[in-house]
Amino acid sequence: MRQKIDPADAPAVIGPFSHGIVATGRMLFVSGQGPQDPETKGFRLGNFEEEVRLTLDNVGRVLRGAGGDWSHVVRVGVYLARKEDFAAFNTIYQDYVREPFPARTTIICSLLAGISVEVDCIAVL
Repeated sequence: MRQKIDPADAPAVIGPFSHGIVATGRMLFVSGQGPQDPETKGFRLGNFEEEVRLTLDNVGRVLRGAGGDWSHVVRVGVYLARKEDFAAFNTIYQDYVREPFPARTTIICSLLAGISVEVDCIAVL
């Protein structure tokens, strides 16, 4: 019923979770991804645009690991450390998604390790 998705080119998992789980053969649930460098395994902090692009690229790695891409995403959860980054996130995000846009929730909250953004999603493969 559940298949773990752990792509070789994705950053290491830092805790008791999987990068993604495919359920019932078609639904992929992608765990929260942040600006973690797949090579160094550390977070790249500082420039908001770079953090967002690395985060969305990491989501893309998990999607590809399951045989999908951003066009398969039906729901996205976005977690931002600062509400002032909302508009900038939207601008960058539109480089990854196309209409009809996935359903989305954006939450302003404290994030681990000083990161500015985290993204999770659900895709139908």
